[in-house]
Amino acid sequence: DKQGGTEPDESYCIETDKEFPDLAIEVVVTSGSINKLAVYKKLSVKEVWFWQNNQFYIHHLRGDEYKEILISELLPNLNLTLLSQYVTRSDTLEAILEFRNQIRQSLIKSTND
Repeated sequence: DKQGGTEPDESYCIETDKEFPDLAIEVVVTSGSINKLAVYKKLSVKEVWFWQNNQFYIHHLRGDEYKEILISELLPNLNLTLLSQYVTRSDTLEAILEFRNQIRQSLIKSTND
């Protein structure tokens, strides 16, 4: 039985749809009593990101346990430091547009280097 007892704030399947997501994102406001990583492990969720104190904490499932990592293995080219600057913006549309613009500028710069 893979019923876990938790639901992420966001979840994504990478490349193909499946019963359980590859990536779960949790916004941590307070510390809860449930060990969410244990729940996600039962569901074989490959990566769990926690957004806490204006920062992402990434945990990747390796074997039967999660290891905290600095760069997502599912989305290795995603600049989480840059993304973190836009997550808490009150104007979501403006934040998305600015984030996209920053990514474009980074791609142009790396192409010209």
